[in-house]
Amino acid sequence: MPASSGLLIWYGGTFDPVHEGHLAIARAAADTFGVPVTLAPAADPPHRQAPGASAGQRARMLDLAVAGDPRLRVDRRELHRPGPSWTVDTLHDLRQERGRRAPLALLLGADSFRSLPSWRHWRRLPRLAHLVVAARAAGGGLDDLPAELAAEVAGRWTDDPRDLARVPAGRCFALRQPLRGESATAVRRGLASGDPAAWRGQLAPAVAAFIEAEGLYRDP
Repeated sequence: MPASSGLLIWYGGTFDPVHEGHLAIARAAADTFGVPVTLAPAADPPHRQAPGASAGQRARMLDLAVAGDPRLRVDRRELHRPGPSWTVDTLHDLRQERGRRAPLALLLGADSFRSLPSWRHWRRLPRLAHLVVAARAAGGGLDDLPAELAAEVAGRWTDDPRDLARVPAGRCFALRQPLRGESATAVRRGLASGDPAAWRGQLAPAVAAFIEAEGLYRDP
């Protein structure tokens, strides 16, 4: 039964470009928890190489991708903040806006979750927000976690989405979803190859049209 609450679900990322896999995760979270999901492009992602599209272009692609779907929203706050787009800083901002008792959740993929020990002030994250991990069936990347991460999240897991609406932060929830093959890396490679069949099906039609109009990702 989906939760009905003031829960805010925050889905940050580079979205370079946003593809159907990203949207499937966001929609699955929105349907599971019964609240909209906010997608937020990072201006300066500190954990990867520079994006192939500008921050403004990536935000515009998100606008196009979520248009007409009331379950999804776009927030540009990280584009207006100088310096690296540290997730801990964004969660601090959201916590200040919403108050100490408002429920807040960070949505992230299993690979990103496993890499949390490399993030800035990562141990603060569960104190600021719940962690909703988009995991696939049969383990979904949540088995055999790094030891320090496993210790940090031990005892935090719940399988009831309503639990995340009852307290402000600190719970972990595995969001099960079907296996999907979309990848931003594969989309960029397909675009660089010049073969539309290699990338077009992985994107919302409006996003594909924008990429073609802007001439994005043409260089290998």
